[in-house]
Amino acid sequence: MKINLGKTELIHFVGIGGIGMSGLALVMHSLGFKIQGSDISDNKYLNNLKKRKVTIFFKHKKTNIKNCTVLVTSSAIKKTNPEIKQAKKLNLPIYKRAELLGHIVSLMKNIVVTGSHGKTTTTSILSNIFNNAKLDPTIINGGVLNSIGSSAKLGKSDWSLIESDESDGSFLKIPFSYSIITNIDHEHLDFYKNIKNLKNKFIEFLNKTPSLGKSFVCLDDKNIKKILSRTKNKNFYTYGTNKKSNFFINNVVQNKKYSKFNVKIQIPGKKKNIKNVIIPLLGLHNIKNATSALAVAFSIGVSEKVIKSGLKNFKGVQRRFNYLFSKNGCEFFDDYAHHPTEISAVLDGVRNVYKKEEIVCIFQPHRVSRLKSLKAEFSKCFKKSNTVLLCPLYKAGENIKLNFSYTSFAKSISKNSNVNVIIIQNENYLKKIIKNIAYGNKIFIGMGAGTISNWVRSLS
Repeated sequence: MKINLGKTELIHFVGIGGIGMSGLALVMHSLGFKIQGSDISDNKYLNNLKKRKVTIFFKHKKTNIKNCTVLVTSSAIKKTNPEIKQAKKLNLPIYKRAELLGHIVSLMKNIVVTGSHGKTTTTSILSNIFNNAKLDPTIINGGVLNSIGSSAKLGKSDWSLIESDESDGSFLKIPFSYSIITNIDHEHLDFYKNIKNLKNKFIEFLNKTPSLGKSFVCLDDKNIKKILSRTKNKNFYTYGTNKKSNFFINNVVQNKKYSKFNVKIQIPGKKKNIKNVIIPLLGLHNIKNATSALAVAFSIGVSEKVIKSGLKNFKGVQRRFNYLFSKNGCEFFDDYAHHPTEISAVLDGVRNVYKKEEIVCIFQPHRVSRLKSLKAEFSKCFKKSNTVLLCPLYKAGENIKLNFSYTSFAKSISKNSNVNVIIIQNENYLKKIIKNIAYGNKIFIGMGAGTISNWVRSLS
């Protein structure tokens, strides 16, 4: 479907408060398009739009779109939404976010970051390198970059850095010159139905790599390794701790403030060792994320000095193991981890440097479908912690039966991860428990994609 958007159009974003939707709306407003939107409530992602006097309605009603000519929606919005129903009645063009994004950036040199985990952090690290190189890219990310205080910005160059969501297959709609695939995991199978379908979409994605571009894939990931032999287009480089990687990570050193490592580059016509790369993040997963960004930057000609500086001065992303506050000598952190693989990766990194501290996870499961399909994996992913405070399930709008008791889930975590588990009934009960246990040599990590971040922040 071809999209022709004149700047006389009034474009309405349904669910404009989502981080991806608000980011696209911000960039389009910066380009001169007339934007408005609606959501069920206010949030921090809308601050930059409100500063620009963008009209935002805090309720979904058909009257919101009476003067609109185009509707934009995301996969999170149901077809029963009154604005979508009214738009169909009025025969207005309705576009998915990824479809519109693909057309907006179609004339740019795009670097697309996709994969099951690590997309936001990787896009953010790459953004910092590009800004350090004075390349001034357009950025559309899935998290707020601390360096710019936003998830998106319109740059002056023709470079664009985009986090592309694979949850509904829409990552195939965005054209790219370069891409990164961080990993492929059992995620969003409510849409894909099985892991085979998910892998096939990533094969399709890799096969789209243009001859004058390149894809960068993590050779440590077993599912990526399996699809590489099935891709027709071999225009990719690999990175990871596997010695066969084109960008081979070695000599890793980690502490509480930063990770340090070397990267041995083994690509046709170029062999080089980049030593003492420093990134102010914990965990091998973040070292891999940083290496993928390094690999892209190196391949387009950014100097080693500029790359290393961009990595060392990285200011982080909100909700990625962010330090919040101290209470009675205990440190509190906030993290977005809501999938077993993410939780394990965070705890591996934390335990590697917090060797003597007791680790307490304040965990809020996100989505009924995810908990149902990954119940066994969730029960095993807290092994590097000592205590799990299991908060009520955040349903994210899903009206599905869990089909097992929460108590039995808590018992399986306790047994399979060998940890103490306390079931938390509500936010007030969490405050009561924290008051009783926040002492001694402990760190607390809030984990989840729902309301848990606000719950943990209110504990100060």
